[in-house]
Amino acid sequence: MTDHGTDRVDLLIVGGGINGAGIARDAAGRGLSVLLVEQDDLASHTSSASTKLIHGGLRYLEYGEFRLVREALIERERLLNMAPHIIWPLSFVLPQTRSPRPAWMVRLGLFLYDHLGGRDKLPGTRTVALERSPLGAGLSPREGKAFVYSDCWVEDSRLVALNALDAQERGARIETRTRLIDARREGAGWTATVAAEGGTPRKVQARALVNAAGPWVADVIGRTHGTRRDRGVRLVKGSHIVLPRLYEGDHAFMLQNDDRRIVFAIPYEGRFTLVGTTDEPWTEAPAKASISQAETTYLLDTANRYFMRKVDPSDVVWSYAGIRPLYDDHAANASAVTRDYVLDLDTGAEGEAQAPMLNIFGGKITTYRKLAEHAMRELAAFFPAAGPAWTAGATLPGGDFADANFDRFLADLTVRHGQVPPALLRRLARAYGTRVDRILASGDLGEDLGGGLHTAEVDYLVRAEWARTAEDILYRRSKLGLHVPPQTPERLARYLAEQGVA
Repeated sequence: MTDHGTDRVDLLIVGGGINGAGIARDAAGRGLSVLLVEQDDLASHTSSASTKLIHGGLRYLEYGEFRLVREALIERERLLNMAPHIIWPLSFVLPQTRSPRPAWMVRLGLFLYDHLGGRDKLPGTRTVALERSPLGAGLSPREGKAFVYSDCWVEDSRLVALNALDAQERGARIETRTRLIDARREGAGWTATVAAEGGTPRKVQARALVNAAGPWVADVIGRTHGTRRDRGVRLVKGSHIVLPRLYEGDHAFMLQNDDRRIVFAIPYEGRFTLVGTTDEPWTEAPAKASISQAETTYLLDTANRYFMRKVDPSDVVWSYAGIRPLYDDHAANASAVTRDYVLDLDTGAEGEAQAPMLNIFGGKITTYRKLAEHAMRELAAFFPAAGPAWTAGATLPGGDFADANFDRFLADLTVRHGQVPPALLRRLARAYGTRVDRILASGDLGEDLGGGLHTAEVDYLVRAEWARTAEDILYRRSKLGLHVPPQTPERLARYLAEQGVA
């Protein structure tokens, strides 16, 4: 293959969300030379604005997305085994008291959900009486029956960082805050111009171009010369709010509204409840999204409809929004637009086999690994010497502890690092898995910048995970922004500046 040390690569990937990072990892592991460029930080947009679930997508059955649901269900436990530090099982309670769907329909959907993709670690669906079960605590009214099923939680932006880290360790180059200016086919390859933030534009030659720019997928197509423009992307905004904890317990709720839309209420960061998501068409150019007043009202109304504890806008601790780049299947309802992915391979004018460009439309976090595998299959003819598919059984950095048993791993870690406060050690173990020793090895965590964020952890994130700003660290590599005292962001920014980072 080509030389990793030059600007000649096999694969130039545009976009540092979950799909771009996943493809970079897969390709690098097959022996291809890879350069990934991301205009902002890793997972700056859609991939850090999800509902934080690894799931089959129960509601997608209603729209006939059986292939997508089956693939996602198979991937669900595969990812659980790959990254058991940042992914773990989560029970969902689905009350029927206010359901617009008859119980038989919901139960049939859950039967399919239990059996479409097979299960190993996760339990099947059961039925509970809410007035007698602790799972009904906090609901209003606490009556009727509910179905209880299982999916998984994921630290979404950390999943992106770990895929990028694994890609880099297999030879890929990951360049954040670097934009694609333009690209054109020249003979059997691409010549692209990229520019780092504040840097001079430079040329990159690549045998293939992968457009994994998410909401900016059409923008990237517009920056290339001689490519097709006949695929459409439909942008849909999804927003979430974070509230003080609405109920006790480690389970989540799947709440059904009269408009047949679904809203999740999920335990979040110990002290909070995450409520979302919405589905609103986004008709402007892609940009950093924020929640609207109407979305906030919708989510608060849903919470007030189901829970005893009443909330209003003053209770919103934090909110976030992301733009989903869905393939445009011309569905009238934003909630009904397919969540399946479409891979569009552009090889130039008909009858002229030219350098390939692979455009990624749609996709969801749960199926990112399979999407990457499919992407490499699309490109296989151009890279006959590439290795075989390999990611299905390969753990992500930090996930390589025995039997994917986090509790046992944490217990062993406690024996070795008993001087670290238990709550801090658990947080670090969850975030970094077996890589936590790279932070704890010296026995000196350094200065506490507030809320348990020590300079040793900051140094690791800068050195190993492309963190550059306080926001990168407080809201993407972690969610410490919800816990630290008000002065921490400024102290962190000052520390980064002193280190010559920010």
